[in-house]
Amino acid sequence: MTMTAADDPRTLVSTDWLASHLRDPDLRIFDASWYMPDMGRNAVAEYEQAHIPGARFFDIDDISDHRSELPHMAPPVEKFMSRMRALGVGDGHQVVVYDGAGLFSAARVWWLFRLMGKKDVAVLDGGLPKWLADGHAVTDTPPTIRDRHMTVTRQNLLVRDVTEVARAAKLGDHVIIDARAPERFRGEAPEPREGLRTGHIPGSRNVFFKDLLNDDGTMKSPSALRTVFHDAGVDLQKPAITTCGSGVTAAILSLALERTGKTDHSLYDGSWSEWGMYADLPLATGAA
Repeated sequence: MTMTAADDPRTLVSTDWLASHLRDPDLRIFDASWYMPDMGRNAVAEYEQAHIPGARFFDIDDISDHRSELPHMAPPVEKFMSRMRALGVGDGHQVVVYDGAGLFSAARVWWLFRLMGKKDVAVLDGGLPKWLADGHAVTDTPPTIRDRHMTVTRQNLLVRDVTEVARAAKLGDHVIIDARAPERFRGEAPEPREGLRTGHIPGSRNVFFKDLLNDDGTMKSPSALRTVFHDAGVDLQKPAITTCGSGVTAAILSLALERTGKTDHSLYDGSWSEWGMYADLPLATGAA
């Protein structure tokens, strides 16, 4: 078995780790690719053309709470369980999640599994681009799927709603970390979703998710991650709430915090798609 210092089946594993475990009977792989409209990519079509052998496709928009008008909010427990069963993923499985951008949307699915009480789940470091760069094979063959029962215990402390975030911003008893690009955080660039105000949650700190990654799309070392957070003014002694545009890249912050050994973090699922919609919620512009 090939291991590196980075390999942790509960957070992040290398392409070498995955290649050496590819035939494990209890391994389940997800392609969780998801793209913003301006990226001009079709995640399903790309998966059907080429994916890591055995990978199932995790549709972030479908496996969500369709009762909400907000994009891809965390699904009800029953829906998550039924979708996973249909995808042949259940109790006793080690899950590895990747995406086609490197490390963009896969962390969202890692967080979703954690929210549902599943800890044996890791993100593939560097995603499909690193897998291909390292010379590993892909296929267009769909996986063979057999139903598998899943037990779910939702971990409510891992998610925050708008009322809880507003309270935390007012009291200052949490550090709120925003993963959006600096110009969006400062309110200098328009939001990609129409009708949203620009700016950020008062008191929040900006850690652009790309600043947590190396040039090859892999995540920086735990010590380097701590430096990025420190340089952004993030007080890691306080409980953390991660946020972004719609709850996808916020999960990269959550994964990075977990990699540093910090466990008291939660994700604001509505993120700016919700906060930016309501005129009665306070906002700030400019640098933090």
